[in-house]
Amino acid sequence: MDAGLVLYALYLGAIYGLMAIGISLLWSSVGMVNMAHGATFAVSGYAAFLAAQWFTPLVKAAITTTAWSNPTLAVLLALTGIVAGAICGVVIYLIAFLPIHDKPNFAVRSLIITMAINLATVQALLWWFGPQQKSLPKVFGIGRTEILGMALRIDQIVTILTTIAVLGLTLLWLRRSRMGLEIRAVMQNMEGAALSGISARRTALPIMMLTGAFAGLAAVLLSQTVFVSPTAGAIPLVKGLTIALLGGLGSVPGAVAGAVLIGFVEAITGIIPFLGQRYVLFVQFAVIIAVLVARPRGLGGLLDETRE
Repeated sequence: MDAGLVLYALYLGAIYGLMAIGISLLWSSVGMVNMAHGATFAVSGYAAFLAAQWFTPLVKAAITTTAWSNPTLAVLLALTGIVAGAICGVVIYLIAFLPIHDKPNFAVRSLIITMAINLATVQALLWWFGPQQKSLPKVFGIGRTEILGMALRIDQIVTILTTIAVLGLTLLWLRRSRMGLEIRAVMQNMEGAALSGISARRTALPIMMLTGAFAGLAAVLLSQTVFVSPTAGAIPLVKGLTIALLGGLGSVPGAVAGAVLIGFVEAITGIIPFLGQRYVLFVQFAVIIAVLVARPRGLGGLLDETRE
């Protein structure tokens, strides 16, 4: 298999994985499917777009060499997307979790509320920015570099390495910090954690900020190859949800495996002459259905009844 194709598949898997892991984390910890994840993606993309307009002249004035100005701007845009996503997570927590988390049918109610937040956010972005697509500066690298005799795209390499670093730091935080230990306890058994004095209300906030930050980072990384628009989060939301289901809702390793699998399916489908990009979604859903028929629990996840 061509090295460029493998890199492209891993690049897609990295971005889809950030979305799917956020959805799985939220479900396994608080029992909530966040349909506003796409809105978080779009808002973070626009936040990075505005930050690029403001930071670019300042950075270029302060740092005259492109070798240093582009990495600096890339870090600033990534941090902007992460912060914007975390803020969206706080808003969703205040609207869709805090008022109803102890009410009957919380999962259904939160699903409807987050769907409403998503629709309202898309309309607000259309009203404020208009339907025109925006682009971010190519600050994560332009062109190709040669590694072991293979020409590989720089922006895809940076995206994969950034995703690995962020997920590694998140895993370290979940394993080493007290808050991470509380979050893991809630993920394993919410009722048992409550009996131990761990508040679901308190742990839900950092979880939603974390998952929102993942969506924000995914928006900035993907916006290097696609445009920012009010509806930019629709496809990542659908793919994040389906990958989370493929991996098994609540399973982070399953979400990672599902993201890599779907990344390879999309990359390979795109180069098949009689299929191409037109049938990517069809093939992806066919693969997901086939896996779920053969293994209803997904690639390694938890079903709703196993949580109970």
